[in-house]
Amino acid sequence: SNSVSLPGRAGGLPMLTYLFERCYYFLDNMETLECGIVVFDELEKSRSHILIGQMDQYFNRSQKGRERSYLLIPEPFFVHSDLTTGIQLPDFVAYIVSWGFRKISGMNEPARDDLEDLAEEISKLRYKTKVTINGGEFTVWSFAHIQTLCETLELARSESEPEARGRIAACPSGP
Repeated sequence: SNSVSLPGRAGGLPMLTYLFERCYYFLDNMETLECGIVVFDELEKSRSHILIGQMDQYFNRSQKGRERSYLLIPEPFFVHSDLTTGIQLPDFVAYIVSWGFRKISGMNEPARDDLEDLAEEISKLRYKTKVTINGGEFTVWSFAHIQTLCETLELARSESEPEARGRIAACPSGP
């Protein structure tokens, strides 16, 4: 299957690594020194502990995570969605992107017509920057289509310390 593990599950570290990378590039490119805060909708307690462990693994046990922790506070804040209504906004945006946005190569499934206008507005919010990785310059967008986690895992493996490589989840099988 091509299912993607959500944060708070054992296979969520590669997706979090990808998210933290994008946040870091955004903050690093700002002219002022701003820090990012990771805010999650409160989960069942054991899932919250898994998520905290995944963030600890990235920010404290990988070289890139330690380097990036000066711009991203390496400890999540948990809020109740029924008390903090803004926490549901990323879910709403993700839904629109998932079902209505088709501007990235590889997004071949048909989009929902009723989400076209909202997807266009969200498209205007995307962030684009150039980064140098291993001597090469790459264009990085704030969000991208990932067919499987394989691409993310390869990036995470190349950026992680050798001892961290064995802790990265295996790539899901796909068609």
